[in-house]
Amino acid sequence: MSADTASAPIAPGPRGVSSNSPEPLSRRVRARRLRRRFRPGTFVVLLAASLLVLFPFLWMISMAFTPAESAFGDATLIPAEPTFDNFARAIEEANLLPALANSLIVGGVAVVTNCIFAVAAGYGFAMLPFRGSTALFYTLIATTAIPISVTLIPLFLMARGFPLAGGNDILGHGGIGLLDSLGGIVLPFIVLPLNIFLARQYFSSSSVDLAEAARIDGAGELRVFWKIYLPLARPLVAVIAIFSFTAVWDDFLWPLVTVTSPENQTVQLALTRFLSSGNTQYGPMMAGAVLATLPVLLVFLFNQRHFISGLSEGSVKG
Repeated sequence: MSADTASAPIAPGPRGVSSNSPEPLSRRVRARRLRRRFRPGTFVVLLAASLLVLFPFLWMISMAFTPAESAFGDATLIPAEPTFDNFARAIEEANLLPALANSLIVGGVAVVTNCIFAVAAGYGFAMLPFRGSTALFYTLIATTAIPISVTLIPLFLMARGFPLAGGNDILGHGGIGLLDSLGGIVLPFIVLPLNIFLARQYFSSSSVDLAEAARIDGAGELRVFWKIYLPLARPLVAVIAIFSFTAVWDDFLWPLVTVTSPENQTVQLALTRFLSSGNTQYGPMMAGAVLATLPVLLVFLFNQRHFISGLSEGSVKG
């Protein structure tokens, strides 16, 4: 090959792109990826699944705004004459506002205790191992497989025998303890083993260099956790807050066993008033269900960014 031939410029391809340029190849790769991403069959399946999941919620909202006389015969997804009477009846007949307040108090306490104690326990298992910590951790996680029906009676006896509560003495005798109180409702949810597991897995993937540097500067273990690792664990705290709040908010069996007075009822117990009567009032019951769903949605929306970030980080860290 002559020098002139070797030094000759390469003839440009179509639209000024040289024949050796990787641009057409990368363009074809992007087009192929777009075709894979927007397959019509996948879109139809996802749309059908989304409608299947959303339809009960849409029907619940529709029934909440549908007049009582049109609840069945003339009910449609979009009410012709929407009304707020069902919400007024739900608040009045089920005493829903105090029940919502009780559930918010119990859920708030569970969120605070789990975000502090469960996160601290997970940090201890991950960053401060000790002799037997692994066995203790797996024993703790194994308790999540125990059905609630098995632990119901021990929890009831524990709540009734709680010292210095409900007329009990220091030994837990003489009164009802934490039964029929908000403290008794939140007792099984103060620290959830699942949250300890999430915290331990999160901190197990964290770097220990920050802790070692802080210890060299004279910081104690509590300060290392509170000032360094806890601010970095905002996604974890958001996930634990959502899980703790929904666990308490949706629970029905434990409040049913422990609560007897109407003033201590949670929102789930208040909604059962529409079912206890002989004639079920579906309109007010659906209105109450809508009101009971709003706090959970607000908690999720408030922590949505950190929640999604926590799930994505957990999937990457494994």
